[in-house]
Amino acid sequence: MLGGYGLIGSACIRALVRDGFSVVGIGRSIDKGKQSNPAIEWREINISTASTQDWRELLSNADIIVNAAGALQNGARDNLIAIHETSIARITEAIGDSGKKFIQISAVGADIQASTDFMRTKARGDQIIMQSKLEWYVLRPSLVIARDAYGGTALLRAASAFPIVNMRIFPEVPVQIVSVDDVADAVVQAASGSIRPKLLTDITADECYAFDQLKTIIRKWLGFPDWRYRFDFPPFLLKAIGAFADILGWFGWRSPLRSNALAVLDTGITGNSSTWISNGGRPCKPLEQVLDTMPATIQERWFSRIYLLVPFSIAILSLFWISSGLIGFYAQQNAQNLLISRGVEPSLAHLFVFGGSVADLLLGLCALAKRTCKSACLAMIGLSLCYVFGSIVIAPDLWLDPMGPMIKVFPGIALSMITLAVLNER
Repeated sequence: MLGGYGLIGSACIRALVRDGFSVVGIGRSIDKGKQSNPAIEWREINISTASTQDWRELLSNADIIVNAAGALQNGARDNLIAIHETSIARITEAIGDSGKKFIQISAVGADIQASTDFMRTKARGDQIIMQSKLEWYVLRPSLVIARDAYGGTALLRAASAFPIVNMRIFPEVPVQIVSVDDVADAVVQAASGSIRPKLLTDITADECYAFDQLKTIIRKWLGFPDWRYRFDFPPFLLKAIGAFADILGWFGWRSPLRSNALAVLDTGITGNSSTWISNGGRPCKPLEQVLDTMPATIQERWFSRIYLLVPFSIAILSLFWISSGLIGFYAQQNAQNLLISRGVEPSLAHLFVFGGSVADLLLGLCALAKRTCKSACLAMIGLSLCYVFGSIVIAPDLWLDPMGPMIKVFPGIALSMITLAVLNER
């Protein structure tokens, strides 16, 4: 199972194990795999860079390969051609005409002429599989609804939970959904041989919703009251948000508001289940039935409200610490004089002020990158506590300052702790 700890991959693993298959999960991190499902074997490989020989050795004992790996857009951690095309070409070359089954989980709308590189690379990867000698299946799910939330599913919940005002984005765009359990069941049907091979098919429920209608249904499922107002989001502002999210992608943040995601949503997410049904596939459950099987709890409500606050908390932390560092450089002499007036040696005062300013600036910059944000939050907490204890020893009178410079350290510590707690994507 490639992409085994992703939203779809983890559901497929659970379904395959329940059906008696022996499953090996493949991903970039064994630790994340074990967190997702500790009951199965995990192997670590970078799908983007693995060679044909790597795949030949890894897949030598596999009867069935399921590919649930994918990425939405190029960024610091992802290369669409490498993930969607090169890896598929190397895998098919590695296993040749071995007769193994290859189940590819693609996406509705994948087309070589599509407007986004996500859909184009997905389609080219699908073509590589379909031109191979393998027993292949290409399954193209619509918008996946799951108990877990990631990517488009997370964005849908967050948009549905927005307080007071209905932020209308592509309100009339048609969207079809599919339960992640139905996608996993389709994989099991293909793996068990109950569906004929060499099948290209959409996997989707038949009902189609306008995106705004879908948001309203999800909002009711979450248990939030109706919106009081509505606001039609200006296209130029949405485009600007997408461009900004693209930039953040190169810092490692996989925002569902990146331009590819918005472009896919703008064109609609629709499919046709007739090929699947006519070949013996089980019909996918309608949205109401899907939601009935996973009633919303406080966890879903908290996630939906907090999700959009995470980037704001990171931005505020980064701005605060960068500003603190820059102000420290600008007012360095005043800060040194304050310490010297309290008995600190001039050379030591210079070291404290200059070192503190550099540390503040670096922490603010590190918070902007996904890879270093967690470490930055931990360091922010530690450095803040150092400032607190240092002030008690050197300048206790600052605690009685009417502006409360030391008291204000604690909200910063709390924000760092909260951000640290909600950083994980999965």
